[in-house]
Amino acid sequence: MKKLFSLLFIVLIIAVSNCTDIPENNDPILGIWIRTTSATEDSKSTDLTKEEWIFNDVYLGRYQRYSGNTLVFYTDFKWSTEDGTYTIVYSGTDIEEVTVNLEESNEPETLSLENGAVFATRE
Repeated sequence: MKKLFSLLFIVLIIAVSNCTDIPENNDPILGIWIRTTSATEDSKSTDLTKEEWIFNDVYLGRYQRYSGNTLVFYTDFKWSTEDGTYTIVYSGTDIEEVTVNLEESNEPETLSLENGAVFATRE
């Protein structure tokens, strides 16, 4: 009798696990977004700072900051969306929460701040 219950339990677990469906996130913000700044006005400056946001489909991401080609800082972040506005929260850091809007009509696509300034562009 124990073998029968064990077999039924295993079949039940397999049936339940096959029935669960992970919803697919096709949000247009998914991907890599970058912002490059120079310490001086000279565009040939070698002191470039590159910031990179990698958005994934489980509402998490990775923020990375480079000085030249050297990674100087990275952290994870959470993101959420409501009515086309995205909020980026950097838990456990001093970086403030950021609210941006996706401008898909621009080429390249941009994330803009509430005041209209470009926050990052799609890589």
